[in-house]
Amino acid sequence: MRLHPTLAVLATTLTALTLPLPTLASETDLSIIGAYVRMVPPGTPNTAAFMTIANSGSSNRKLLMAESPAAKRSELHTHINDQGMMRMRQVEAIEIKAAAHTELKPGGYHIMLLDLQQSLKEGDSVPLTLRFDDGSTKEIAAAVKKPQTVMKATDTPEHGAMKH
Repeated sequence: MRLHPTLAVLATTLTALTLPLPTLASETDLSIIGAYVRMVPPGTPNTAAFMTIANSGSSNRKLLMAESPAAKRSELHTHINDQGMMRMRQVEAIEIKAAAHTELKPGGYHIMLLDLQQSLKEGDSVPLTLRFDDGSTKEIAAAVKKPQTVMKATDTPEHGAMKH
């Protein structure tokens, strides 16, 4: 069956309109630096992913979503000071300003990995897919690392916390 020439043009135009549009910002404008997932004890259902997202482009960008096969679901979170109490809250997006970078770090923005599918061991690699406001995605592998311990100001040699 042959289509009338006008219908053929219309069909071609409609097909072209359904193709994905190229993104306005280059995917290379965003770089992911130092991505890692916090190791948690076996049986712990949740953990978090951290990284720095650098934007070398001229327009602000937003991280809208993260996904990982390591968890049933993922959420973008931050910590807020609520009347002197630090509380974790889910956020809709994390902004990455033009010509700047945004840190996802403990006590700040981070990606929660909820209902882990398996225990994570130090040195494992967790695949993450990051989705941005322009429709682009970044697929990365985040190393599983033990939480870093921070030396408190009171942990001085005279208190016996360190020996030289």
